[in-house]
Order: sequence, then C-alpha cells, then structure tokens
Amino acid sequence: MPSFDKPTDQQETTPDAQGADSRAATEAALFEAFGGVRGMVETTVPGLVFVAIYTVKRDIHVAAIAALGLSLLLGIARLVRKDTLKHAFSGVFGVAFGAVFAMMSGDAKNFYLPGMLYTLGLAVGYIVSAVAGYPLMGLILGPVFKENLSWRTRNPGRKVAYTKASWAWGLILLAKSAILFPLYWWGDVTQLGWVKVALGIPPMLLSVYLTWIFLSKAPPPIDVFAEMEAAERAEREREAEATAR
Repeated sequence: MPSFDKPTDQQETTPDAQGADSRAATEAALFEAFGGVRGMVETTVPGLVFVAIYTVKRDIHVAAIAALGLSLLLGIARLVRKDTLKHAFSGVFGVAFGAVFAMMSGDAKNFYLPGMLYTLGLAVGYIVSAVAGYPLMGLILGPVFKENLSWRTRNPGRKVAYTKASWAWGLILLAKSAILFPLYWWGDVTQLGWVKVALGIPPMLLSVYLTWIFLSKAPPPIDVFAEMEAAERAEREREAEATAR
C-alpha cells in the first residue's frame, strides 16, 4: 500500500497518478478487510452445500456436517497457504454455530438463522454508527489505512466517505434481511437456502464497490503511524544535539 505522508511525493506526481495510487490503496485495503472474492466464496459455498444435500437427502445432520466439514477444509487450506486467518475463523465459527443450532432444534431453516441475525445486526450497526458520527466503515478500515481515527477530526472528506459507505452497507444488508426473514417465517428450507445462496455474493460485491467509489474520491488518508515515527526521530535528533553540546 503506498504511503501518503510525504508531501514532496504528492507534489512531484500528477493528479492522475495520485488518483491511481489512491484507488490502488483503497482496493488493497478492501481486499484485506473483507477477504476479497475468495472470502466471499468461502462464506457462501458451505450454505450451498447444506441446501443442496438437504434438498436431496432431507437429513439435517448429514447436510450440516457436510457444510461444517467443507468450512473446516477451507480454513485448513488458508492455514497451509499462510493466508489471513480471521476470515477462515469467522467462516468456520458461523457455519459451526448454524449447524449446531439446526441439529439441536431439528429445523433445517435454523442453519441460516444465526447468519441472518448477524446480517441484520450488522445492518443496524452500520446505520446507527453513521447517524452517530462514528461510521463503522471508518472504524474497520481506519487501522488498515494506518489512519486510525484521524479521519474524524483531521480529514473531514474521508469522514464523509466513510459515512456514505456505512449507509450503503447498512441499507443493502437491510434490504437483504427484508427478503430473507419472510422466507424464514413463511417459506420452506429449500426456498430460503437457495435464495440465501443467491444473495450471498452480489450484495457484498455491490457494497464493496460503492465503498471503493466513495473512498477513491476522498482525500488520501493521514498515516498517523508515519507521523509518530517522524516525531520520535525528531525527538531523538534533538536529544542527540543536546548531548553533543
């Protein structure tokens, strides 16, 4: 990810080059935060396996164990490749919780309920945080961009972008919940399962794309880590000069 804390570099580069750097940095940060297309697939495929096996076998235990087994294999594959583990762990935990819930309740639809509740809660969290002035997208991506919370007080353009992105995520996930919960209450498990699989990747891609658009047009992040390192170097230089005298 490029560093944005060097004014001389920004002066020497053209606006087009700066824009390209900003877009590349934003893309890299989004992939790191959300796991990229692979992360989206890993969260969708176990649900596809569950509904496919249940549609054929009508056996909650077989379908749930197969979905959980696949999720574990995907997590192990990340371990072997030494990839980021947070996406693997979150995927395994979510599938395991849904599998246990479905088997204990005896209702196959409950395999999807924990994930649906999480999606609804996340939608509310995005919207409430945007209204409160602490957009959740900024809290998620701030450390990735090495800007922490500097966007709140020192970079208003990025706060606006994070607020827009949080609204986008909140409304898209809310719309997804508005489709899935009626199916949970009144539809059968195969209808719910296939629709949930269909709504797995497209809303996520749309949310990520809108976030990329908003942040690409925003001012570059303030690298607070670079600032702290520069302040520490200056302090050491002052101490060295004082000692030399």
